[in-house]
Amino acid sequence: MSDTPFGFGLPPEEPENGDDGKKKGNQGGQGGPANPFGFPGMGLPGGAGAPGADNPFAAMFGSMNPNDLGAAFQQLGQMLSYEGGPVNWDMAKDIARQTVAQGTADGVKDTSVGVAEKSAVEEAVRLADHWLDGVTSLPSGATTAVAWSRAEWVEATLPVWKELVDPVAERVGAAMGGVLPEEMQAMAGPLLGMMRSMGGAMFGQQIGQAVGTLAGEVVGSTDIGLPLGPAGKAALLPLNIESFGKDLGVPPDEVRLYLALREAAHARLFAHVPWLRSHLFGAVEGYARGIKVDTSKLEDVVGQLDPSNPEQLQEALQGGMFQPQDTPEQKAALARLETALALVEGWVDAVVHEAAKPRLTSADAMRETMRRRRASGGPAEQTFATLIGLELRPRRLRDASRLWASLTDARGVDGRDGLWEHPDMLPTASDLDDPDGFVHREQLDFSEIDKMLGEAAEKREQDGDEKK
Repeated sequence: MSDTPFGFGLPPEEPENGDDGKKKGNQGGQGGPANPFGFPGMGLPGGAGAPGADNPFAAMFGSMNPNDLGAAFQQLGQMLSYEGGPVNWDMAKDIARQTVAQGTADGVKDTSVGVAEKSAVEEAVRLADHWLDGVTSLPSGATTAVAWSRAEWVEATLPVWKELVDPVAERVGAAMGGVLPEEMQAMAGPLLGMMRSMGGAMFGQQIGQAVGTLAGEVVGSTDIGLPLGPAGKAALLPLNIESFGKDLGVPPDEVRLYLALREAAHARLFAHVPWLRSHLFGAVEGYARGIKVDTSKLEDVVGQLDPSNPEQLQEALQGGMFQPQDTPEQKAALARLETALALVEGWVDAVVHEAAKPRLTSADAMRETMRRRRASGGPAEQTFATLIGLELRPRRLRDASRLWASLTDARGVDGRDGLWEHPDMLPTASDLDDPDGFVHREQLDFSEIDKMLGEAAEKREQDGDEKK
């Protein structure tokens, strides 16, 4: 994988259906090769588009009034005094909330959710769960239905973003402390401490901007195929649903209900497949373990840095001093994660369509709208790619959806959903290339294997007791 997380750039788009294979131009909107962290202005006065916007320190001391200058010094002090983990999550939260407060590009500001909107969301989720009962053997996974504002979405999902991003940021940040010989690290302590503080602040800045921007686009808590919200809560964002459905020509009630079906279907899967969440998040950690950093470049940069010149450090960061290198471990972990996400999204797509098709006149149109949103590199996929280097390919999503639909025809609902009992029973990436072969292949009965293993363990315990 040549492209890298935390704003280093997005993967090239794979040719498909006549695509000429050209690379997408800086999809993340947060920076390019000249600025690996992608900070448009560090959230400081001046911001994106202002003079020196690509250099937060220049933005700090540019044309600003004394009050702005004082605020800039205060934020710089917070950055340098940070002593927490690999990401300054307090800063990330503040930046995300500030981004939400600014509103989206179309001028829509965040608003509190009213009583009527809460009631409409609760009714939509209740009806969606009822419809899903007839198309899946997995019971309801939503104990409550909630309607969130954008700010509430940020608050509710940050703990999961932390779980996702920290392993990657920690692995990249660890390179900062390992570039000098051990006997020199004590002497360079203040410099390394400053670099860690700056790295944590810069990671926090980018993540805060990404999450805040994403809050203006998402319609629920599962838009990226991962459970970002608290367990048992099906969450929808009425304001974003209104924007999403504005130009579709579909009645607002149907838009809300279709999106409630998707949210409720995700909730069922993550509530009743106990290994799935750890499987997905474990793949992210596996990716992080595979990160290798070019320490020779770090050594050259660190040896020339002046601790009293923070702008020099910023220039070094912009020069790509933390550029991770490709490794086989990374590629394997990303392939595992990408396939699992495609299977999740494909299953949701298949069961939601089965539930909606007989009841909603807009079912086909809504399904295609969601698929095109994926295919165009929607904000959820772009943000995820920026943060951990993964882009969920829509081709795999469509293939997975077709496979789950074929399994329903061949084995019925119970046979299809039974594959979620064990990760080794799920289709692989090669199975997505040959869905018919997988559908008609004899499947192992893992319940029988587990029973045999349990009986063998009991026998060993009995034999051990007899020998005592």
